[in-house]
Amino acid sequence: MIKINKFNGSKGLKRLDQILDKRRLSQNHKVNVVSKILKDIKKNKYKALIKYEKKFSNNNQIKPSRKEVIKSTRSLSPKIKKAIDFAYNRILKYHSLQKIKNISYKDKLKNNLQYKSVPINKVGIYVPANLPSTLLMNAIPARIAGVKKIILANPRLNKKLNPAVIYAAKKLGIKEIYSIGGAQAIGSLAYIQKVDKIVGPGNIYVAKAKKEVFGDVGIEGMVAGPSEITVIANNKSEIKSVITSLIGQAEHDANSQSIIISKDLSVLRKVKKAIKANLENLPRKKIAEKSLKTNGLLIHASNDKNIVDLVNLIAPEHLEINVSNYKKYLSKIVNAGSICIGKFSAMAVTDYNVGTNHVLPTMGSARFSSGLNVSDFYKKISYINLSKKGIEEIGKQAITLAEYENLEGHALSIKSRIRSN
Repeated sequence: MIKINKFNGSKGLKRLDQILDKRRLSQNHKVNVVSKILKDIKKNKYKALIKYEKKFSNNNQIKPSRKEVIKSTRSLSPKIKKAIDFAYNRILKYHSLQKIKNISYKDKLKNNLQYKSVPINKVGIYVPANLPSTLLMNAIPARIAGVKKIILANPRLNKKLNPAVIYAAKKLGIKEIYSIGGAQAIGSLAYIQKVDKIVGPGNIYVAKAKKEVFGDVGIEGMVAGPSEITVIANNKSEIKSVITSLIGQAEHDANSQSIIISKDLSVLRKVKKAIKANLENLPRKKIAEKSLKTNGLLIHASNDKNIVDLVNLIAPEHLEINVSNYKKYLSKIVNAGSICIGKFSAMAVTDYNVGTNHVLPTMGSARFSSGLNVSDFYKKISYINLSKKGIEEIGKQAITLAEYENLEGHALSIKSRIRSN
C-alpha cells in the first residue's frame, strides 16, 4: 500500500518538497466550485444557501427550532455529558493561562503610548460533524477573550441535530445555531450572519471557502485542514502504537496525510507489513485506505539531522516523537502545529481533553503560523496621546522623513500642530 522512500541530502529534500506540493496543488481544482457557491450566497443570501443545502446535504431546515434543540440533548447519555464536562474544564484551564498583556507607558516627553487587546465582537464557528470537542476547542478561547456573540454552524447527521454538539453549545452559552455545512456554511457565516471572524476546521472545500472569504471576514492565521501526522519512530518504539497513530489520522479524510520517519529500516518494514491487518476492522476503512494509498509515506532517514530536516520541511499539523531519546530533536524541530513527546503521548488524546488546542496549521502552514489560541480572538489597537513638548520634539524628525519621502501633506499636518502651539 505504501512504499518506503529515502529523501537524503538537498536533492532528496527537494524531491520530498515536490511530493508535498503535489498534494497541496491537487486540491486547487475544487476552488472553482467553491467560488461559485460563495458568490451565489453573497448575492442571493438565504435563497442560495437553501439551494446548496438541499443539493449537497438534502437539508431544508436551516435553523433548528428551540424545541428541537432542547429535545436533542435528552437522548445524550450521562457518560458522554461527563466526558464533555471533563474536556471543557481542562481546555478552559489551559487556555485561561494564555493571558494577553496590554502595554502602556509614558516617555520623558510625557507622550502616552498604549497597546491594547480588544475582543472581536462576533465570531462564527464551523463544526463539521458530531464533534463536540471541536466546538470546545474553538469556543472556549473565544469566551476567555471576551467575544460577545458566537454563532455555530453544524451540519445535520441523517437530518438530525448532533446532540453532543448541542450539549456543548448550551454549556458554552451559544444560542444562535444553524444546521448547515460545507462551503455554503462558510458563505452563510460571512455574508448572511456577517460575523467578524470564522474559525473551525473542515475538509478541503471548507478550507478553500475560508481562504476565499478572507478579507470580507477574518479567519485563523493558518490553513486548518485536511489533517496530518508525522511520527518519528525507532527500533524501540512499539509498532502497534506507531501504526495506530498512522491509521488514526488517515481515517479523518481521504485527503489526510500520515507519515512515519525512522532511521531503522526494520521498523518501516514491520509497519508496512502490519497496516493491512490493522485496517481490517476499522469502521472508516475505505477512507483510511484511500488516504494512506494517496498521501501516506514511510521515510527511511539516513541520520538524526536528516530526520530534523525532513520534519521541518513537512511542517506537520501533528508530530509524534515516539522515541525515548526525544530531547535531541526538540530544540531543532521548529515547524509543527503540536508535538507529542514520548511513547504515552498519543496525538489522538490531544484531539479531546489534554487541554491544548486541536485546531492546528496544515498543508505546511506550520512554517509560519500557530494553532488556535486566545489571542486569535483579539484585535490589537495602538493608542497615541502626544504632549505639546512631544509633538515639537518628535515632529521635527518626522517632518524631515516626510519631506525626504516626498509626502509634503504629511509634513504640513505635523507643522500645523507645532505652529498651533
